[in-house]
Amino acid sequence: MKLPIIAYGDPVLRKVGENITPDYPNLSQLIEDMRETMYYARGVGLAAHQIGKAIRLFLVDTAPFADDDELDQKERDFLENFNRVFINAEIIEESGEEWAFNEGCLSFPDVRQDVFRKDTIIIKYQNENFEEITETLTGLAARVVQHEYDHIEGIVFTDRISSLKKRLLKKRLNNISKGNIDVDYKMRFPNQKRK
Repeated sequence: MKLPIIAYGDPVLRKVGENITPDYPNLSQLIEDMRETMYYARGVGLAAHQIGKAIRLFLVDTAPFADDDELDQKERDFLENFNRVFINAEIIEESGEEWAFNEGCLSFPDVRQDVFRKDTIIIKYQNENFEEITETLTGLAARVVQHEYDHIEGIVFTDRISSLKKRLLKKRLNNISKGNIDVDYKMRFPNQKRK
């Protein structure tokens, strides 16, 4: 089932997510609904916060980045198959050079900004079967995971841009939070009543 994506301005996007256990209600259905929602909205990641649940759960599928001709074949192959569920994730190390990439977010339609992030991360998490995994990620895979990880920490990508750029975006952000935007996927705006 496609779920509405929570728009910028909703307080849930600012909450630090709670850890979950294997008995979290309807977890496999939630993951399937999040996956369907992410693909429908043409995203490469989706955090539970973005569908209104302040829990430590996010998905990524970097396959759309595998078409980038500037990447070497090894990285393209990795991105093509990097499709993961992250539960109770914890980034335990960030290293390498910071580099800029033009990021967007499904909760911020039509807003893109250059964000600087470290090149390499080590992340510990559980997959959908609650198996413990520790993984080292680099490049675009690391970036997508860092973006989604920020969501479960109550951080949005515009927190990582300069105050000047934030001021320049203020009107667009206000329009998003008021629902004054056209978007081709379901969204829920802060002033809408929850069903």
